[in-house]
Amino acid sequence: MVISIDSNSGFCFGVTSAIRTAENELQKGSLYCLGDIVHNGQEVARLEMKGLSTIDYDDLRTLPPHSRVLLRAHGEPPSTYWIAQQRGIEIIDATCPVVKKLQDRIRACYEAHKNDENLPPQIVIYGKPGHAEVIGLQGQTNDTALVIESAEQLDRLDFSRPIYLFSQTTKSVEGFNRLVEAIKLKIEDLRLKISFEYHDTICRNVANRVSQLQAFARSNDLVIFVGGSKSSNAKVLYQHCLEANPNTLFVSSADELNNLTTKWSDSEAGLRIGICGATSTPLWLMEKVKEEIEKTQ
Repeated sequence: MVISIDSNSGFCFGVTSAIRTAENELQKGSLYCLGDIVHNGQEVARLEMKGLSTIDYDDLRTLPPHSRVLLRAHGEPPSTYWIAQQRGIEIIDATCPVVKKLQDRIRACYEAHKNDENLPPQIVIYGKPGHAEVIGLQGQTNDTALVIESAEQLDRLDFSRPIYLFSQTTKSVEGFNRLVEAIKLKIEDLRLKISFEYHDTICRNVANRVSQLQAFARSNDLVIFVGGSKSSNAKVLYQHCLEANPNTLFVSSADELNNLTTKWSDSEAGLRIGICGATSTPLWLMEKVKEEIEKTQ
């Protein structure tokens, strides 16, 4: 067998920076993280072994003063900073710079238009409701922003008001463009004269992975996609991988390979197996999967 790991897979810049920050801060003493630092159980467990404690919002409200809390790459709403300040908690902010810039843009838009009494603005976020990043983005608008996932949800928009459209950083560029065109067409069909501004705020480092991943998948006979079960990015990228190569399998850890060895153990010599993953998948985990496959040769 020829086994290779996709060089474009693995942590994105924001996640890499957050994990590096966590490792550095752990050398100084105890550290909490608000939510899983990354949607990958294996990586979360590794950092917990180093002393990182994962907490939720209820825990945040009961931490003693001077506790140190890391904010992950997804970002947080203003209310999180306010709670920390009230309790005397030290915040280590590892928000991804791309997400932070988007938060600033949405907040600036909200502040500039929130007092438009005649035509109150409508800030719309193309994203996944309940996603950690989206919660942080909504918080920039005092939770007034509307979140939609596709053009099929246009009936939720009020077309009598100006529309300001932004996107979660990890969403599909194609999906965003379809949404923009659908809104334009709706405005044209209704012969409306409302203002419509749209801002493509998708991280290209993440968006470009689709084409790269599919090219990698097509270059192999069998693909092992490694991703966390809680990661929405992993689920999306896995589907793109599956489209390019139907012989794609999803695993969250090397242990899950035990039931899959028949997929390659009886195959002809020269089988090309590719290993890839999501933006939340650590390289060490993909390497471990490779080692486990090599043991079956």
